Amino acid sequence: MEEMWSGAPHLPGANAEELFVEVAPNISVRVLRWVPTDSSAASLGPVVVVPGWGSVFEGWRPLLTEWVSRRPIVYIETREKKSARISRKVRREDFEMRHHGDDVAAVLAHLGISSTEVDWFSSSLGSTLLIDAYQSGVLEGRSSSLLAPNDDFPFPLWSRILLNVPLPKAIYPALVRFAVWIVERRTDEEEQRIRYRRSLLSQDLERLLLSARANIRYSLPRDLSGVTVPCAVMTAPSDTLHDMEKVLDIVDRLPDAVHIEIPSNQYAHEAGVLVEIEEFQSSAGN
Repeated sequence: MEEMWSGAPHLPGANAEELFVEVAPNISVRVLRWVPTDSSAASLGPVVVVPGWGSVFEGWRPLLTEWVSRRPIVYIETREKKSARISRKVRREDFEMRHHGDDVAAVLAHLGISSTEVDWFSSSLGSTLLIDAYQSGVLEGRSSSLLAPNDDFPFPLWSRILLNVPLPKAIYPALVRFAVWIVERRTDEEEQRIRYRRSLLSQDLERLLLSARANIRYSLPRDLSGVTVPCAVMTAPSDTLHDMEKVLDIVDRLPDAVHIEIPSNQYAHEAGVLVEIEEFQSSAGN
């Protein structure tokens, strides 16, 4: 699974680059960047992609293969992922939500990109951290397409107990296999099951556990009136891993947000979803 976390995937119609950006002392995150070979497309403002918790690039390959020929793309992997380079002992507080937003801001600063110029695309944890950063004023944007943001992370009671008990590293692999089993039972879409299985099996297990312990203590602010970025929240009826009632409550709390229902979670990972995304970006004034 090491191949999931190294090298810049070369996609047709774009030049690829892999960077590691230091976002805090002893912590660097992996960034993938594509610039279209078509000069007119390359001159457009960037799309910044922030994927979900533990998400690997392969799950987004179908969408990005098309998108990189149309727009410059920056893909930022958050610090809980195995790709992050952390040269000290990790702690639960390293994975608190506020750090993720600061990390994204640090990457943009390193690349010389103003967040006001960015069209964002994100999923799950990536969507949550962006909303949090918009509300706190850490990030801005031209538009933000948010797939299934988490209002909170309501792990079942049994897992909450397990997450708060010191666990020997020897049992981590068994825990991951159990998590895969749980996810597969809760997921209706076969493609979604495949993506989550692949992601879970390729993680740094210590980071994933500490990140879960940090996420379990987090919820989005009730007051999201400080968000000035035009937002579209995307949901799929077949997505059983995200609480749709809570997601729709986020739509209500975000100023002037729109709700876009898509056929399936897998559809959001494919090129076809660009129809909905580009239509929203156009309506947002881009």
